[in-house]
Amino acid sequence: MILQNFSVETHQGPYLNINEDGFKFDFDNEMYMIFDGFGGAGIGDKCVDTLKEAIGHFYNNFVFDRDKTLPFFYSSKYLLEGNALINAALLAHHKIYKENLERDISKRGGASGILAVKSESILTILGTGNCRAYIHRKGNILPIFTDDSYLLLSHDHYESHLKNIPLSGFGLFPELHYQVREVRVSEGDQVIFLTDGVYGRLESQEIMSSIQKFSINTKIKIKELFELANNRGNLDNQTCMILEF
Repeated sequence: MILQNFSVETHQGPYLNINEDGFKFDFDNEMYMIFDGFGGAGIGDKCVDTLKEAIGHFYNNFVFDRDKTLPFFYSSKYLLEGNALINAALLAHHKIYKENLERDISKRGGASGILAVKSESILTILGTGNCRAYIHRKGNILPIFTDDSYLLLSHDHYESHLKNIPLSGFGLFPELHYQVREVRVSEGDQVIFLTDGVYGRLESQEIMSSIQKFSINTKIKIKELFELANNRGNLDNQTCMILEF
């Protein structure tokens, strides 16, 4: 399955001076990532830079040497590429966590993230923290997995944007808590990755309304989502990635 269109944008948002969000993509290795860093200026953004470099480096090594040992994890449930992605995430997490242990608690950083790699028609997606992944298929939009945030502990969605604090993420705990899904993509599918600065004040149907417009390109779709969230009072950094098959 060929990726037909791709777009990604990140912005500091309407009020913040520093963007702790970030993204990375590698068309050659069919790898796509977004991150939502936390810890403050010079901390969360640096953490995201470290994650992009560490994850990309390990996965690239696997691509060049498929007999390379997978040091942390292996499961026959997932494709070899998926296993390599999980190991890359774990390796990067342990690097961030080890660095945090050597710092004062006020200087520690971390990040939520969505990581994905494609092999033929299978997209393996790993998520940790409060980023979201959706698939839009044949007029329906569905979450690929549930973001791990305080919203899970709430009994209602009143002011849900105040409950998006992540319960997991890179660098937070000794072990990385993550979810993995393998999605078989089909022609016409759209896969959307979002940080909470975009989805926090929007309903899924509102996201779908922007995403499914065929008359505009993907960059304009992302701009519309950013503007809609900001008009609702968003105060956070924003990142959106769209893959169209």
